[in-house]
Amino acid sequence: MPDVRLTGWGWAGLGLAGSLALTAAGPDLSVGGSTHWWFTLHLPPGHSADVALFYAGLAALCVAWLGIGRRLGREPQTKPSQLALVGALWSLPLLFGAPLFSHDVYSYLAQGEILHLGLNPYHHAPDVLSRFGHAHLLASVSPFWRATTSPYGPLFLALASLVAGVTGSHLIVAVLLMRVLELAGLALLAVSVPRLARALGSDPARATWLAVISPLVLLELVAAGHNDALMIGLLAAGVTLAMERRPMLGIALCAIAATIKLPAAAGIAFIAVAWARAEWTAAGPARGQAAAKALALSGAAAVAVLGAVSVASGLGLSWVSSGVLSTPGRVHLAITPVTAAGWSVAALLHLLGIGASAHGIESAFGVVSLALTGMLGLVLLRRARYANLVPALGALLLVSVFAGPATWPWYLTWGLSLIACCAFAQRSRALAGAIVVAVFLVKPNGILVLPLQAAPFVLAAYAIAAGATWRALRARGASRSPGRVHGLPAGEQPALTNP
Repeated sequence: MPDVRLTGWGWAGLGLAGSLALTAAGPDLSVGGSTHWWFTLHLPPGHSADVALFYAGLAALCVAWLGIGRRLGREPQTKPSQLALVGALWSLPLLFGAPLFSHDVYSYLAQGEILHLGLNPYHHAPDVLSRFGHAHLLASVSPFWRATTSPYGPLFLALASLVAGVTGSHLIVAVLLMRVLELAGLALLAVSVPRLARALGSDPARATWLAVISPLVLLELVAAGHNDALMIGLLAAGVTLAMERRPMLGIALCAIAATIKLPAAAGIAFIAVAWARAEWTAAGPARGQAAAKALALSGAAAVAVLGAVSVASGLGLSWVSSGVLSTPGRVHLAITPVTAAGWSVAALLHLLGIGASAHGIESAFGVVSLALTGMLGLVLLRRARYANLVPALGALLLVSVFAGPATWPWYLTWGLSLIACCAFAQRSRALAGAIVVAVFLVKPNGILVLPLQAAPFVLAAYAIAAGATWRALRARGASRSPGRVHGLPAGEQPALTNP
C-alpha cells in the first residue's frame, strides 16, 4: 500500500510545479506600457518553448487538482483546512507573478485613481487620467475599457482608491495590494464553504475542493486579480450565516458584497424571503405579523448597509446607474449563449440570402434572455426557504451568467461557490470537467480562445449539455430522494433535484 500522505503531497507538488511554470512562462502584460514586471523568468524571446511551458504548467495544475479530488472519495478523513493549505501553496507563485488572463486589475487601479483625484468613476472613464499625469496607468488599461465608466460597487472603488493613494505611481506594488484584497475574499470563502456544506449535510472537504482551490479560482481570480473573489467570499459568508439562523448578519454581508459587484444583491432577496417564510411557518396565529417583521428587518438591514457604504465612499447613489448594468454588454464573446445565438442565426440567414444584423438579433435575444432570467428569479424567489436557499440562489447566479451579455469564465465562480456545497453537485463528474475546460477558454493575454466564427459549434455544445443535464436531473429525481439538511425539520428539507 502506498503512503497516503506521500501520494497526497505528490499531487500538491505537481500543482506547485504547475503554478511555478505558469508564473515563469506567462506573458508579462506590460505595466505602464513600457515597464515590465519586477522579475522576469521567461525563456529567450522568439522561442515557442515558453508557450509550451505555460500550457504544461496549466495542465499540471489541472491534473493535480483532479488527482486530489479523486483521492477525496477514498480518504474521508481529509480536512478542509488541509485542502486550503494546498490551495495556498499553489497560489503563492501566482500572487507574486504578473497578472494573467486579464488586464482588469489595471482598470480597477485606474478607477481607484479617478476617485482618489476627487472625480466620480461612474461619470469619468479612465481616459481622463491623461489630463492628470497618469499616462503610465492609462497605458496599462485595455484600450477597450479606457472610455468606459466603472461597473463596480462603491466599496470596491473606495478600496481601489485607498490602494492608489498608498502606492502612488508604483503599479506593481498596487497590483500586489489589490491581490491582498482578493485574498481576503478567498479567506472568507475558505472559512464559509465548509460550514455551509455541513449545514447542508454534504462533504465539507469536497466543497472546499470545488469552490476554493479549483484552477478556475486560482487562475481566473488569484492570478488575474479579479474582484469577484471578494464578492463571492462575502456572499458565501452571508449565506452561511443565514443558514445558521443569523439572517440579519447574512443580509448585511450580502449587502456589503453587492457594493463590490451588484449580482450579490440576489442573496439579500433570497435570505429575506426564506427568513420570512420560516417565521410564517413557526409563528402560528401571528405568522403574518412575524413574516412582515422579518421582511421589514431585512429591508432595513440592506438599506442601512448600502446607504452607509454609499455615503462613506463619497459616491452617494451615483453607482445605481445604467452603466453598472450595461458595461458588460459591450463585449461580444462566442461563449456567451446570446452572442452565439445571434451570430449563428445571422450567419444562417445570410446563407439563405437574407440580410440581417448579428448585433440586432443578439440584442433581441438579449431582451428575451433577460426577461426569462427575471421570470426564473421570481419563481425561485417565490419558492425560497432555508431548505432550498443555497441551490436556488446558486442556480440563479449561474443562469444569470449564461443568460447575460458576457459569459467570462470567472463569472461562473458566483454560483459555483454555493452549488459546490450541495451534495448533488459534489457527485457530478461533469462539473469538475467543466471547471477544467473553463480555464482553457481564455488565453494568458486575456483574449478568448474561441473566435465569433465558432459560435454555431458553441451553441451546439450548449444544446447537448442542456439536454444531458435535463436527462440527468429527471433520472435523479426518479431514482433518488433528497437528503436531509442538518438541523432542518422534515418539512423544510431541500428538494435538491428541483431547487
